[in-house]
Amino acid sequence: MTRKAADPGPTATTTRDEDEAEYRRWTPEEVIELQLLPYRSVRVLKRLCYRRAIHHHLDGGRITFTPEDLRRENERTAVVPFAKA
Repeated sequence: MTRKAADPGPTATTTRDEDEAEYRRWTPEEVIELQLLPYRSVRVLKRLCYRRAIHHHLDGGRITFTPEDLRRENERTAVVPFAKA
């Protein structure tokens, strides 16, 4: 009788990818290139970071963005529709 190896299935791979994505950090150049935030130039994005106007990290003096930073910034800049009474 042969023994079959346990198949981790797609959920194990997805979980690992999701875990790795939480540790991903983007530079301001990547954020602009991938359009992860609604800013059009790296200069404007960096200026807002220097003013501490948006969520970011300073890793060794370099500006980086985590997925949580991007979520917070998108939530902060979201427009809430007016409710009709």
